[in-house]
Amino acid sequence: MAKWNNMTNVTFDEIQAGASASLTRTLSQTDIEVLALVSGDVDPFYVAGDGTANVRPAARTTEAAGAEALIAAALGTRLPGPGMKILRESLQFRGTIAVGDTLTATVTAKEKRAEGAEVAFACRCVNQEGEELVSGTVTVAAPMQRIAYAEVVPPELTLRRGDAFARLFKACEGLPAVPCAVVHPCDRDSLLGPIEAARRGLIAPVLVGPADRIQAVARAEGVDLGSYRVVAVPHSHAAAAKAVELARAGEVEALMKGSLHTDELLGAVVPSAAGLRTSRRISHIFVMDVPSYPRMLLITDAAVNIYPKLKEKVDIVQNAIDLAHVLGIEEPKVAILSAVETVTPEIESTLEAAALCKMADRGQITGGVLDGPLAFDNAISLEAAQTKKIRSPVAGQADILVVPDLEAGNMLAKQLTYMAGAEGAGIVLGARVPIVLTSRADSVRTRLASTAVMALVAHARRTGKFPAR
Repeated sequence: MAKWNNMTNVTFDEIQAGASASLTRTLSQTDIEVLALVSGDVDPFYVAGDGTANVRPAARTTEAAGAEALIAAALGTRLPGPGMKILRESLQFRGTIAVGDTLTATVTAKEKRAEGAEVAFACRCVNQEGEELVSGTVTVAAPMQRIAYAEVVPPELTLRRGDAFARLFKACEGLPAVPCAVVHPCDRDSLLGPIEAARRGLIAPVLVGPADRIQAVARAEGVDLGSYRVVAVPHSHAAAAKAVELARAGEVEALMKGSLHTDELLGAVVPSAAGLRTSRRISHIFVMDVPSYPRMLLITDAAVNIYPKLKEKVDIVQNAIDLAHVLGIEEPKVAILSAVETVTPEIESTLEAAALCKMADRGQITGGVLDGPLAFDNAISLEAAQTKKIRSPVAGQADILVVPDLEAGNMLAKQLTYMAGAEGAGIVLGARVPIVLTSRADSVRTRLASTAVMALVAHARRTGKFPAR
């Protein structure tokens, strides 16, 4: 961690006209994100998706905030340093900034006033090309007493590296709404979620369940269901069966879980004769937006297959790779997780990981780059992988994490959510249509993201870009 080793101020009496100090900083992605946030009204759905910020024209620009912040840092850490207070400023802004730019702020004392210990500084900030971004004057109250610090550690921030969900919503713009059977939407969340998705143009919902209960929830929430199709059935079992029937008939292109148990819905999906089975094993995939991770992260299987064996894991991996392609990851890096990164006969998941990698080498799994076994730290941290001398095209930069079993996957996804501020959209693949499994704990944004993933899969199936098996 970098330190400012010696930070000693210059008092009002010591400052002489013409005294000058400079501070230089090369901008990182974190710097840009922070400056976008402090510069104005930023749309939370579209910040940091591609290293830029959608700052509204009426707001102070990111460029202004960046250069101004560096000038303030020069005044606060160099001249006069600790103890000063900015009183007023008159600055002019111009130009643009980007990740990798090197900015230099220079402050020069030009006038002193004994009253209030005021010092006016001429200030300017330039980039590595010498282009002036800021010029003008800042007046400060200079410190009257000596203040000195040793080995000051500047604050570090962990911001959202890339808004994965924003990219999902963006990718859905302009796509036709997907006819989707919402199965038993008989409580507030399971009804309002799909209605909001419909308002955003993601789905055309078909509400399947007891009509009187659905209408009662709608009345309680002030929702008009007049423009939506309601298919009346007596109970949740019948709702699941009817939704599957609508999918088999081609009337809907997706299913969404409402206020019924997951087992109840999937129980209607899996029968080979009347369900939606294909030759592919059904599996669940979390699409995670983890603030501290620089890419979208897929975790599988954390909700359907409890203790999958090698044969089932082949389909679990292939389902995840196929989804990654739909989400714009051309050649996903797949980490097969275990507790260790070496093949160990006593740990079955390491043997299965090695077998999956060999199967990928021989074309039995296609479309991704596999490696394993990898421990979690080696899969997502280049530093951890390098420390353990692991040479791998996957280690430290995984797009997909394949867990040993449902317990491990469920705990991993929830730990990322509740301890790392992650958000997780979820989808089930391997059936004839994509299936959205929502949770009562899901936020509106997470429910919409799950629906967006489903919409992208449905569109890919429509256009022949998603394998139908």
